[in-house]
Amino acid sequence: MRLKITILFSTLAIFCMWAFTPKCNSFSTDTPTLKKTGSIDLPGKTGKRFDYLTIDYKHNYLFAAHLGADVLYVIDLKTDKLVKMITNTPGAEGVEYVEDLNKVYTSNWGDHTVGVIDMNKMEVIKKIPVISKPDGNVYASHFKKLYVSDERGKTLFVIDVNKDEVIKKIEFDSETGMPQYDSISKKIYLNLQDKNIFVVIDPKNDSIIGKYPVGDCKGNHGMALDVPNRLAFLACEGNDLLTVLNLETFKPVSYLKIAAGCDVVKYDPGLKRIYVACYEGAISVIQENDASHFTKLEDFPVQKKVHSLAVDIKTHKVYAPEQEEDGKGVSRMIIYEALK
Repeated sequence: MRLKITILFSTLAIFCMWAFTPKCNSFSTDTPTLKKTGSIDLPGKTGKRFDYLTIDYKHNYLFAAHLGADVLYVIDLKTDKLVKMITNTPGAEGVEYVEDLNKVYTSNWGDHTVGVIDMNKMEVIKKIPVISKPDGNVYASHFKKLYVSDERGKTLFVIDVNKDEVIKKIEFDSETGMPQYDSISKKIYLNLQDKNIFVVIDPKNDSIIGKYPVGDCKGNHGMALDVPNRLAFLACEGNDLLTVLNLETFKPVSYLKIAAGCDVVKYDPGLKRIYVACYEGAISVIQENDASHFTKLEDFPVQKKVHSLAVDIKTHKVYAPEQEEDGKGVSRMIIYEALK
């Protein structure tokens, strides 16, 4: 009996050591994390792909880029009603709101431009030419600059939002993924998805100050940040991992297996949850226990081809667009309540 107990405790010890290493920091649970509470039918073409979403907390608007329908939706989150369908945004992918100027910027794949939308008029007032397939974009508020990933042009465009003009082009030898802005270090981060590299840029002079490998992550495209805890969450399209990167050491601290077809990743700082939209039919949900430990909660089932989502950090609601229902084309926004 004593020998059996010893073997049992040894086995448990080995298991715990294995489970809490950076590469195995994941346990699943059968408890649902999300509950569908509503949907909003949208007037764009059905069966067409959506892309990025973002929230304007000043006016409580959700902006949704309907890439395949060539429009941008403005949805009132107080009423869950469509306010405006803005046209002249062909192939809209990235969308970013600049509260200082009440403007929205769209990355338009269709005509390879960055669209400038005056939200006082709710219409496009300017197009800024880029190279090929502008994708994610992010605003560096301290510097009044917009950073646009020109994915196939292998370039990061820097735009002065006061003049709405390109002030610099930073070129790479890789397609560029999602950029993000760190408001504590005041740095821009960028994924180089062909090279599995994480780039750090100083917005003071828009110079590259660091390039770091992302370990086992292949095809780092999507990105979200937990700025206070100095973490970046990278969606690895090439091998369906979420990689957690420490923003002080720039080394991976955890890898978590997620559903196939990962794309956009978002973080809810209130619930400390990471959500990854996976277009094979799931939203992967991961709990941040602390800055070093993470728990995979579930792959919450959704319709296929859901590429994107947004998290309202005030209400903890999750918004995800649908382009099809059981293979039939639709155009709608689904609303989920986070379950604790």
